[in-house]
Amino acid sequence: MAVSIGGVISLVVFYLLILAFGIWAAWRNKRGKKADSEDTMLAGRSIGLFVGVFTMTATWVGGGYINGSAEIVADYGLWWCQAPVGYALSLCLGGLFFASEMRTKEYVTMLDPFQRKYGEVMAAFLSIPPLLGEILYSAAILNALGGSLSVILELDSKIAVIVSAAVALLYTLVGGLYSVAYTDVIQLICIFLGLWLSVPFALTHDAVESISINATSVWIEPVEASQSGIYMDSFLLLIFGGIPLQVYFQRVLSARSVHIARCFSFAGALGCCIMIIPPILIGAVGATADWNKTEYQFPDTIKENSHIILPLVLKYLCPDWVGIIALGAVSAAVMSSTDSSFLSASSMFARNVFGDLFTKFPREAVILWVMRGAQVVVATTAAALAIEIQSVYYLYYLCSDLVYVILFPQLTLVIYFQYSNTYGSIMGFILGFVFRILGGEPTLGLQPVLEYPWYDPEAGQLFPFKTLSMLISLVTIMLVSLFTHCLFVKCDLSRKFDIFKCFEENGDFSYTFPEGKDNPVFDGGSKNSIVEKYELKPQ
Repeated sequence: MAVSIGGVISLVVFYLLILAFGIWAAWRNKRGKKADSEDTMLAGRSIGLFVGVFTMTATWVGGGYINGSAEIVADYGLWWCQAPVGYALSLCLGGLFFASEMRTKEYVTMLDPFQRKYGEVMAAFLSIPPLLGEILYSAAILNALGGSLSVILELDSKIAVIVSAAVALLYTLVGGLYSVAYTDVIQLICIFLGLWLSVPFALTHDAVESISINATSVWIEPVEASQSGIYMDSFLLLIFGGIPLQVYFQRVLSARSVHIARCFSFAGALGCCIMIIPPILIGAVGATADWNKTEYQFPDTIKENSHIILPLVLKYLCPDWVGIIALGAVSAAVMSSTDSSFLSASSMFARNVFGDLFTKFPREAVILWVMRGAQVVVATTAAALAIEIQSVYYLYYLCSDLVYVILFPQLTLVIYFQYSNTYGSIMGFILGFVFRILGGEPTLGLQPVLEYPWYDPEAGQLFPFKTLSMLISLVTIMLVSLFTHCLFVKCDLSRKFDIFKCFEENGDFSYTFPEGKDNPVFDGGSKNSIVEKYELKPQ
């Protein structure tokens, strides 16, 4: 079959417009400013409510959100499409309990609180799950885009993946969060208009009866009682695993004020719920359509090909011009997520891994170039994985599990539990990881070593063991931190045994600062003068 020349031209024009807009946004906001790594990462903390709501929503409503939701509805039914409610609740909880804490303290990345409290090495260690997650997420959605383009335009998926990654990388390199945030506005509008345009045509196609006919047996299937454990496990993973993500905190920390940062979260939650409606309807259409009445050559394999149900509906149940416009929406969704992942991964690496482990280099100039180099590496790696590894989705799912199991309790306690320390953090990391891996991951060939309650040889783990692993990690951090605190502070154990230097003199910040001019803050001194004068060291 021939490549759709008109579709390719339309896609090229769309990509050029996005690229031009991203470069313009960078030029507009950086005129007369000196290159600065923090400014590149957080857009000078100047993002207002309008742009912020768009970029927050667009970051979540990515290619995986759209393609994946349509797939889940078509394959498992509406009740298993947990992403919209899960992500919405995640954003609301993030806005209620984390946004103000992080923005008030003017952190630059999600890893900064770990770095301040546990030290540079532990922060770098905790960066592994989110860094891998960002790379694999980018690879997964680029892979989905390649599949969509190959279905609708008969275009080589490798070309689509490489070009899409290159365009997103280019404007991210040029403008950082300025370009990413402003292009998200255009991309979200394209997603909304493109998908809604396709829905009426898909619903009224001759091969589609009313989606309400036999809906409960086709695409609104109830959750079986035996599946309730893993259903809740997946739901809680979406809610709490969606909080400790750099792409989320990059938006929060870039806000002009704490109030606006919280508004980003709440408005983004509403946006996620609104934007999920077209993919759900498209998934329902794909599940109810009589594919024998279409030009699709393999109607009997539609269930096996549910992972490409959205591009199939756009290709065979919509006019060509509608499918091409909707494809622009899918491409926009992918780019709105990949550029964010490129930037967030490179920010964490440059600031919290390279920047703090190799402080002998001139910070700003070197960190900025390391950040750009990391973006190139992340984009190249993601594109290569998208092309070569078909099971990249399963790798991403495992990383998502590790973010939930390991990072959520770590982030919660580093902010809200004053006694947390490096000892507790390490033990919580290890035990959470071990209990998660022992539960197995059949999609990656990891057979369960530990059979949790309700285990079934055919269905696998039915117990919410991911949530259990997360709770084990959380409790371990608290208990070990309290135990070591008692040893070194209450029992006055010799500091020579404190190998991580968590309990050095004045490490608990218990010094009472004098009032008036003797206090360096009231005396006009810098914030760091407190630490410099009283030689305080973080716990």
